[in-house]
Amino acid sequence: MGGVDVRLATEATPGLVNEDFAAVGDGWAVVLDGATQHPKVTTGCVHGPGWLVRRLGGVLAARLAVQDGEGLADVLEEAIRRVRGLHAGCDLENPDSPSATVAMVRWDEGRLDWLVLADSPIVLDDGDVTVVRDDRVDRLPAYDVETVRRSRNSVGGFWVAAARPEAARHALTGTAVNVKRAALLSDGASRLVERFGTMSWRGLLDLVEEHGPGELIRRTRAAEQAHDLPGRRGKTHDDATVIYLGGTPRK
Repeated sequence: MGGVDVRLATEATPGLVNEDFAAVGDGWAVVLDGATQHPKVTTGCVHGPGWLVRRLGGVLAARLAVQDGEGLADVLEEAIRRVRGLHAGCDLENPDSPSATVAMVRWDEGRLDWLVLADSPIVLDDGDVTVVRDDRVDRLPAYDVETVRRSRNSVGGFWVAAARPEAARHALTGTAVNVKRAALLSDGASRLVERFGTMSWRGLLDLVEEHGPGELIRRTRAAEQAHDLPGRRGKTHDDATVIYLGGTPRK
């Protein structure tokens, strides 16, 4: 296959502004998911997660489009540093500063480099389906405000793209070859597998390949309604974003 079948869909939480970001270019793709801010937390920043993902996503897209071969962690580190400079008047040492997850790929001649920071997974199919997921946030001892604050962007905790460029050095990175298809997802689009358990990762890829990413989001919304149980941890709805790459990724 001489090209890549690229499909993208993104949808906000019903009634709210979309705080996900998605972009695709010649040989690269990126998904960001802005972290919802706790209403009782003071972030030290006049900007919200939507502002962060738009700026960070724009810088990442511009850097990836240059195609200079720089490592993905280096690209992310420099992007965080540049966005940090855009709001230097905010309290950037505050651990609750606006943050985002990152899922990013770059491909060329049958090789695909990937990076994942926090819980936006990348699904790769080279005959076997492999899921790249940063699950460190799932291993916290508790989820009260103070524990999450203390654990964010700290050794032994979890890492996100916020105001500390060195977080990029803690991202999961790797290279895959002979990838036939791939998907980058915000965690709002991976819920049928990860939250509700009604679909396998291969099934998710099959669904998006056959019916498009919009159908995955539609089914996710239906499942959210059906499984809206009192006491379940997490949000009933979430922003949902999918980038699907079909065929052997090569330019």
